[in-house]
Amino acid sequence: MGLLVFMRNLLLALCLFLVLGFLYYSAWKLHLLRWEDSKYDKLGFLLNLDSKLPPELASKYANFSEGVCKPGYASALMTVIFPKFLKPAPMFLDDSFRKWARIRDFVPPFGIKGQDNLIKAILSATKDYRLTPALDSLSCRRCIIVGNGGVLANKSLGLKIDDYDVVVRLNSAPVKGFEKDVGGKTTLRITYPEGAIQKMEQYEKDSLFVLAGFKWQDFKWLKYIVYKEKVSASDGFWKSVATRVPREPREIRILNPYFIQEAAFSFIGLPFNNGLMGRGNIPTLGSVAITMALHNCDEVAVAGFGYDMSSPNAPLHYYENIKMSAIKESWTHNIQREKEFLRKLVKARVITDLTSGI
Repeated sequence: MGLLVFMRNLLLALCLFLVLGFLYYSAWKLHLLRWEDSKYDKLGFLLNLDSKLPPELASKYANFSEGVCKPGYASALMTVIFPKFLKPAPMFLDDSFRKWARIRDFVPPFGIKGQDNLIKAILSATKDYRLTPALDSLSCRRCIIVGNGGVLANKSLGLKIDDYDVVVRLNSAPVKGFEKDVGGKTTLRITYPEGAIQKMEQYEKDSLFVLAGFKWQDFKWLKYIVYKEKVSASDGFWKSVATRVPREPREIRILNPYFIQEAAFSFIGLPFNNGLMGRGNIPTLGSVAITMALHNCDEVAVAGFGYDMSSPNAPLHYYENIKMSAIKESWTHNIQREKEFLRKLVKARVITDLTSGI
């Protein structure tokens, strides 16, 4: 009888010990998780963004000479400062677009919901969903996003910009006459209808025309362009749009709207607004293009980014005389939030800013 009592008490003591041990371990893990979480901001970016490469990456890229493309460099650093970063994200929509869950349930600009028939019609005509065969065959790809900022003027960066494998330009920013500062090479010109070049002679000979669809009318417009149909000016555009684009269907692409969604909500932290376009929750095309490049390029650089609001008489754009003071508060964009995002990328060396405007 005494032995049974002893065994029962021993088991009770053991159970108590295990329960206390579990509680202690749980508390320790919770403390550790809180400590780990404190290393990141509310979006998930590392708080300590020093310019030193982590030891494992410093070792990996130690033997690369200056100017030699470093495979996976941008995405590797991006993952260090933003562990939630998921690299696979195709640059353009292809005929499997309906299967991509990340964009299926969102309406434009954050997805393709309601646009299935339009997109299917466009893709059936364009038939090509990648870059050029030459660029797709590269084992390492260096990309530069050329912004439209006045900070590009008189920097003589043209040859340096043209040295990149992929040169991305935005909206109607001209090249002719500005080659010394902005280069003459264009691989992709990303735009939406209201931002597209309207003078046919200003288009470059060799570039892909890429639609960034911010509203359903934009996809309808691209269908008109691809099928060379008459563009209706009454389709809900906020200013005049191009009625023709001097490109064959095979030279036209649709930018994956996931980059608009990711830039807005994951990287910049703009209001979600139930996944609908609203006040201050649309990223600029520049930030969208950079987001696209982080997924599809091994090295990423920018030029012509950044507004210096402390210099109201500085040129706003490199190609016209409008001054910085002309900038008004935007209904759609949050320039300050975007600047914070881009500065994180520059500080952590995820991207290189050739004009030091960010």
